[in-house]
Amino acid sequence: QVQLVESGGGLVQPGGSLRLTCAASGFTLEGYTMGWFRQAPGKEREAISCISSRDGTLHYADSVKGRFTISRDNAKNTVYLQMNNLKPEDAAVYHCAADGILFRQCVLSPDRFEYWGQGTQVTVSS
Repeated sequence: QVQLVESGGGLVQPGGSLRLTCAASGFTLEGYTMGWFRQAPGKEREAISCISSRDGTLHYADSVKGRFTISRDNAKNTVYLQMNNLKPEDAAVYHCAADGILFRQCVLSPDRFEYWGQGTQVTVSS
């Protein structure tokens, strides 16, 4: 059974940093594109970042480019999202997701992802 579990969310002041972790079980994420998405109350789900398995290609949404960094540790079956210089508008529930097709390039679209975690809450407030 595929399972993705996010952790690392919390309350942080504007300008602060958090590192989100997505631990995968039930499958080996090494061959799959992984992504991070977020959803704030009353807003649509937003694609944040993805990382391809084959060549490590990275994509970021313009809203987080230069502040967020996605990475993966295949040995630990884990994906990370380092978030720096957080802003109030970054507050949301953050979800990680896994593509269900091997070696497909990452595309920042929810339709490309088959497996989803339950999410971790990020709050940015002074």
